Amino acid sequence: MDAKFRAFAYPRRVKKVVAVIGAGAWGTALAAHAARLDHDVRLWAREPEVVRDINERHENRLLLEGVGLPPSIRASSDPGEVLDKADIVLLVPPSAFLRTVASTIAPHVPASARIGIATKGIENESLLLMLDVVAQALPKADPEALTVLSGPSFAREVASGLPTDVVVAARDEVAAAAIQAALHSPFFRVYTSRDPIGVEVGGAMKNVLAIAAGTCDGLGLGTNARAALVTRGLSEMARLGVALGGDPLTFMGLSGVGDLILTTTGALSRNRTLGLKVAEGVDPVRYLASQRAVAEGYLTAKAAWQLAQKHGVDVPITEQVYHVLHEGRPLLDAMKKLMTRAHKEELWGIRA
Repeated sequence: MDAKFRAFAYPRRVKKVVAVIGAGAWGTALAAHAARLDHDVRLWAREPEVVRDINERHENRLLLEGVGLPPSIRASSDPGEVLDKADIVLLVPPSAFLRTVASTIAPHVPASARIGIATKGIENESLLLMLDVVAQALPKADPEALTVLSGPSFAREVASGLPTDVVVAARDEVAAAAIQAALHSPFFRVYTSRDPIGVEVGGAMKNVLAIAAGTCDGLGLGTNARAALVTRGLSEMARLGVALGGDPLTFMGLSGVGDLILTTTGALSRNRTLGLKVAEGVDPVRYLASQRAVAEGYLTAKAAWQLAQKHGVDVPITEQVYHVLHEGRPLLDAMKKLMTRAHKEELWGIRA
């Protein structure tokens, strides 16, 4: 990218101290984007080798090999150092570790910091969405001002500077606007929303549905079948989101249908890849144990199924993904159960 084009893509703005907690692919990508906007970016990483790579080689070879990072990013395993005087804190650990990580950094988070949650999932033990997990782990933070960031955004593309649109949601419009102002650019457009529940449910459920789409493709069922699965999956997502208090229109946006399209069709989707492997007969637990990156849909399938049962929501695709991944149901049996369901009205169960 030449200097003139770069200035258009990454316009300078009021400089902030941005602390990114979690140096996975997505956390590293967000750190790279913030650094290109000339923010003072610190990145917390658990692995010493990742800290060394980022500080010395300006690359995260463990999870984003081959993508150059801005040399201004400073990585550390010391949360106090990373969070010192932070204006914005972006939480990006895997969902299974969000509570532990947030509790660990809690004493170091400045009271005035704006907090953004970029982790997508549902906590298995409590069945809480990520915002509620963080509200418990950071008791001094105002729950109304906690924001969630989601949307169709493969980490490698964001880290490489390719155009991306996302949404940041909070009950407090001022909090969402603050994150938007800090991160928005022509190549990373940030929209705001007042529906964090809907945004979170979309971000969590799309990973489960991507596993289903991967199995559909892996079995060679065709593009008609995949389109039907994605569309009916969107209905499941909306039903569960509305039952939890979300706005049905949110699922027509970036964190709903946008992220769903990307994750169910994109070659970079870890969850779709997991579905492809399951269709090949690979044991999902063994496959995931061999990967450095996390496929969030594996754990989310169980939590989403349990949450749907708790609220009496019909989620047949999610149900079958759960049974295949966690209960050993044969994939062809799961497919048969879906295809022989009783006929229904198309928009059944999702009207506001």
